[in-house]
Amino acid sequence: MSHPTPEALAEAACKELSSLKSRTVPLTPRDRLGIPVQEMPTQDPVVRRRNVQEVACGYTPEQAQLESMRCLQCKNAPCVQGCPVRIDIPGFLKLAADGDFEGACNTIKKNSLLPSVCGRVCPQEVQCQENCTVGKALKSVDKAVSIGRVERFVADLERETGRTKAPVIKPPTGKKVAVIGTGPASITVAADVRREGHTVVMFEAFHKPGGVLVYGIPEFRLPKRIVQAEFDALTAMGVELQTNFVIGRTRKLMALLDEDGFDAVFIGTGAGLPKFMNMAGENLVGVFSANEYLTRANLMKAYDFGRADTPIYRTGKVAVLGGGNVAMDAARTAVRLGADEVHIIYRRTEVEMPARVEEIAHAKEEGVIFHLLENAKRLIGDENGCVTGMECLRYELGQPDASGRRRPVEIKGSEFIREIGTVIVAIGNDSNPLIPRTTAGLGTTQWGNVIVDDKGKTSLDRVFAGGDIVLGAATVILAMGEGRRAAASINELLRK
Repeated sequence: MSHPTPEALAEAACKELSSLKSRTVPLTPRDRLGIPVQEMPTQDPVVRRRNVQEVACGYTPEQAQLESMRCLQCKNAPCVQGCPVRIDIPGFLKLAADGDFEGACNTIKKNSLLPSVCGRVCPQEVQCQENCTVGKALKSVDKAVSIGRVERFVADLERETGRTKAPVIKPPTGKKVAVIGTGPASITVAADVRREGHTVVMFEAFHKPGGVLVYGIPEFRLPKRIVQAEFDALTAMGVELQTNFVIGRTRKLMALLDEDGFDAVFIGTGAGLPKFMNMAGENLVGVFSANEYLTRANLMKAYDFGRADTPIYRTGKVAVLGGGNVAMDAARTAVRLGADEVHIIYRRTEVEMPARVEEIAHAKEEGVIFHLLENAKRLIGDENGCVTGMECLRYELGQPDASGRRRPVEIKGSEFIREIGTVIVAIGNDSNPLIPRTTAGLGTTQWGNVIVDDKGKTSLDRVFAGGDIVLGAATVILAMGEGRRAAASINELLRK
């Protein structure tokens, strides 16, 4: 597949923008619908297979401005209704279209603290962009205004030009809040609570903060310097960070309230418990959960051969079981770790895959092989206990199940053997069980998610929760929305 170079895309944008600016009359809605979608420049697939640098290169100022000009400025703003934190999307796009990128970023930051992150990893195509009037008029969500790409550009520009402004912190209140976990929901709570003048201490079990942003999402999708910049901003605000601190083991949750002087606690420990298929052979050497595989590669830099001390299992043929974004991340990581072949095994068709269309396309460009309507039945090992293959089954689609997707139905007698040296199970995660198991009286669902009311409060007094520990595995922006709601409740409690 031929890819336009970043230089060619930039040149085309300059010409188009120059032509539009030379007009003597304002753009009509028809004119705006005629502006071409600005494709995101990317690294060449052959080149990026052997590096961990970011795949998407980002817009130029001209591309960002041109894409923003496609917005029709609808009065009812349906895009805003699709945004979990209700960003003023028409407002920031109008400013970006006028070339006021600083104003655009400031508008986003009224509702979202992580625009550089959300612009990269949030599924805009099923949130704000799904509702976009432009996409509906052109009969394709792919032709909606690329809201996330413009969001990414203005946020990156602010950071790279050193224009990031520290938020105003109110005078000290003497109140103290513990935030458990350092993922998107926790970052949001820490910032919103600290702004009100309360002391905030964040507790992280790993040696680096960021939660799923650092251990789960690969460098080639979300550079870790961007996540670090967010924590630099938090510490500049006066937020204290304690790493290698496991609440539930190092210290019990209720001890924070009863003995350590905290006035409120927020639980944002996420969904880090991997699911397995409970099939024969899952205990063989060479079988990983996607969590472990990605944590070794991302957080512990196993990809940096010769310099990193973290071991990673390397074989010629890798199979990834699953069809979500985590499966794509694991498969594309395996490519970069030098596998000869990487196979995605998924029991439905591509239409039902929960992964982003963009991530599926990038995986295919990088040589990942997709096997649809298949699944593993059992894993096969050698005399040394190492996985050497899997017995697979073929499927056909039946009627829709509770998720709305057509249910895969096993084809009897379709078993066959596929030779494989590494298996990565990426079929989802459950909520982290440690705090619920070590905190008496904390209400949870049958799946282990913490139960909260409409203000983010748990069954325990002064204890709040949000993000994936409440929702199950969800998106960054949804977790942030949960965090914002809980932070408002904590601030309301501490004003009394």
